[in-house]
Amino acid sequence: MSRIDGVLAALAAQGRKALIPYVTCGDPSADGTARVMQALAEGGADIIELGVPFSDPMADGPVIQQASERALARGIGLAQVFAAVRDFRRADARTPVVLMGYANPVERYDQRHGAGRFIADAAEAGVDGVLVVDYPPEECEVFAADLAHAGLDLIFLLAPTSTEERMRQVGRIGRGYVYYVSLKGVTGAGHLDTDAVAEMVPRIKRHVRVPVGVGFGIRDGATAKAVSRSADAVVIGSRLVQILNEASGDNAPAAARDFIAGIRRALDGKE
Repeated sequence: MSRIDGVLAALAAQGRKALIPYVTCGDPSADGTARVMQALAEGGADIIELGVPFSDPMADGPVIQQASERALARGIGLAQVFAAVRDFRRADARTPVVLMGYANPVERYDQRHGAGRFIADAAEAGVDGVLVVDYPPEECEVFAADLAHAGLDLIFLLAPTSTEERMRQVGRIGRGYVYYVSLKGVTGAGHLDTDAVAEMVPRIKRHVRVPVGVGFGIRDGATAKAVSRSADAVVIGSRLVQILNEASGDNAPAAARDFIAGIRRALDGKE
């Protein structure tokens, strides 16, 4: 059982929903990511999605695009991402970490360092899962198997436009959890339709054996609570990235902790 599986199974046994915040590595500071991650865990995050900066993040809206641009300007690449995870692991050996990003940095890393080095270095750093936005399931079965051999889960996105066949493909090789993108469009855009989410999640669960997390459009405790009625996990990214950017450098961890703690209380029915 992977660290992700263990955390999600324990939460399900308690009748609780997972809280999965997203932050971009290297933003709002080059050397502060591990401290922000630790603050998120202290605030109640169950799994942390760590964004790998990329120059053309096609699925991301302006908030996360700009975070990526700032991180790239600070020299953040996969080597720095792995270093941040290693730093985080010195303080936290329990909270799963999922790298979220795009194919280009992954493939360039292997080109520069040798075939298979991305997976090996991710496992060595303490990464638990990988979500590559532009890797469709039908084209990455070998990648999925190699990740599984190293003890890492390959996580996939599904969207409102996903076909039954795509759900079956994801269900066949996806591990950890499925990330359902609740909106048509980019991160941080649009209005969350919780009724549509409640209709879609059972359809996905007919085809996948792993928990279903829902993200895009979740900005506060109320929307997180509404989504959690049908989802197994709630993913929150753009609003958190915005809060971190608005906080001064030294205050970023506390701002992250306080925001996530509020979402956690809402999910647990304590607010």
